[in-house]
Amino acid sequence: MANVIVFDLYGVIARTQSAAARQQIVELAGVPEERFWEAYWACRPPYDAGQDSVAYWGAVAERLGTRFADVPALIAADLESWCHVDGDMVAVVHELADQGHRLGLLSNIIEELVPMWESRHGDWLGRFAALTYSCRIGVAKPERRAYEICAEAVGAAPQDILFFDDNEVNVVAAREAGMRAEVFASPEQVRALAQTMELGR
Repeated sequence: MANVIVFDLYGVIARTQSAAARQQIVELAGVPEERFWEAYWACRPPYDAGQDSVAYWGAVAERLGTRFADVPALIAADLESWCHVDGDMVAVVHELADQGHRLGLLSNIIEELVPMWESRHGDWLGRFAALTYSCRIGVAKPERRAYEICAEAVGAAPQDILFFDDNEVNVVAAREAGMRAEVFASPEQVRALAQTMELGR
């Protein structure tokens, strides 16, 4: 069995938005919270696939039937809310790379975040053989083509890849694309499953 492990970013290695960050964004938007987040997520897929920030926030405002007073502040707060890591999982990345695992990343991520991540977290991102970003390939999970492009980038057949994602929909799609895929639970889970790959070699 090939020794290839691919990770999702958010909810696995990176932290999702904190409650404080979410509150700040809602306050800047000036829209009731429940309505805001419905529009925020409903408009997100084109943004993940390469749409620019101004167009995205314009789409959110249109869906809400409003105009945002300070779009640059919304963009800045949103970007900052998606830039934090789980230190325990960063340690796992280094461990797996040191053990000889070939690592890949497959993330639904907007274009503006990529340089922020690569400038702030280049030390551990450099341990990956391939970084596959939805905004750069024009397609996002759970579309099958995203997994196929990722497999090509990391240089492995889908069936030789162990994939971790915190979203079950994305895990199911990865399995349909031929990968062995698991819903992420903890660093310990990753270590244990990586060890089974070692034993299978």
